[in-house]
Amino acid sequence: MKIQDEVKQTVKKAVNKMEHEGGIKQVIWIGAGGSFGGFYGANYFLHQESKKLFSSMYTSGEFVYAPPKNLDQNSLVVLCSMRGTSETIDSAKVAKEHGATTIALYVDESDLVKVCDFKIKYESLALDESRLERVNGSIGLCIAMNLLQEVEGYDDFETAMKTFDLLDPIYRKAVDYTTPLAKEWAELNKDQKTIYVIASGPAYGAAYVFSICNIEEMLQLNSPTIHSYEFFNGPFEVTDKSKSIFQLLATGKTRPEDERALKFEQRFGGKKLYVLDGKEIGLDDIKPEVSPYFNHPIFSSILNNVYMRELSYATHESYETRRYMWKEDYK
Repeated sequence: MKIQDEVKQTVKKAVNKMEHEGGIKQVIWIGAGGSFGGFYGANYFLHQESKKLFSSMYTSGEFVYAPPKNLDQNSLVVLCSMRGTSETIDSAKVAKEHGATTIALYVDESDLVKVCDFKIKYESLALDESRLERVNGSIGLCIAMNLLQEVEGYDDFETAMKTFDLLDPIYRKAVDYTTPLAKEWAELNKDQKTIYVIASGPAYGAAYVFSICNIEEMLQLNSPTIHSYEFFNGPFEVTDKSKSIFQLLATGKTRPEDERALKFEQRFGGKKLYVLDGKEIGLDDIKPEVSPYFNHPIFSSILNNVYMRELSYATHESYETRRYMWKEDYK
């Protein structure tokens, strides 16, 4: 079964369940780390396209301690955890206590799938054999698109659903294109201790995950994530020729923000300024009416599986090592 069909069935069941309680009025996306960041594309899509359905994101820990007052039987809560992060499981329990309907995205079964009403299994973005339409970010986006279609209709729904079939071929082609470029970038930056990642709009979530999960967690390097517009409200003061800057150029309405930041970086930055353009990695092969919403899964996969790995090889630091995660007590 195609993932689009599986998601469609699950969303219909969730919406039908909620009809008896007055229907769905909001969706909340919850996760930790990459599972949290992976929902950025879904949340961004609903902010852009929905007129009625309120959408928000919470980290698992924050949701447990400070759930929103409007959390009730008209809320759909979508939670993601690869193996069952304890705070994410607790978030599902909080959602259920407030009467919300829940969907779990998971790789390995845990108490999360036992607590939630519905479940969808996804494939890890980090594994080469995983198909891009089946990673968590893609499934989250597919859920959002199906919710919009169910609740108020989405004019480009059929185009969007067909696009999921294009994602993996686009990704494989992009891997071949970017690998030699990433090798050069990694060699140039192998001695850097800080790498600034800058993006906006539909690509901002991919930048965030690249910083905190790839560069900081996996390679133990400093990596602030900076919004392309907010770059000019403080962060641009650190720009000079010694800095390593990784600028993402998204497709879509906010691209001028990225281009403005890049123009400044080109004036005052140095040879360690690097640009990854969504148009170069296949987003222009997607119909323009839906292309912006697929920035996140394509960028995230390339950043994780090409650029992070090449930097790991260049620094001779295994991206599988951790200093504290799974080793020290931080519960």
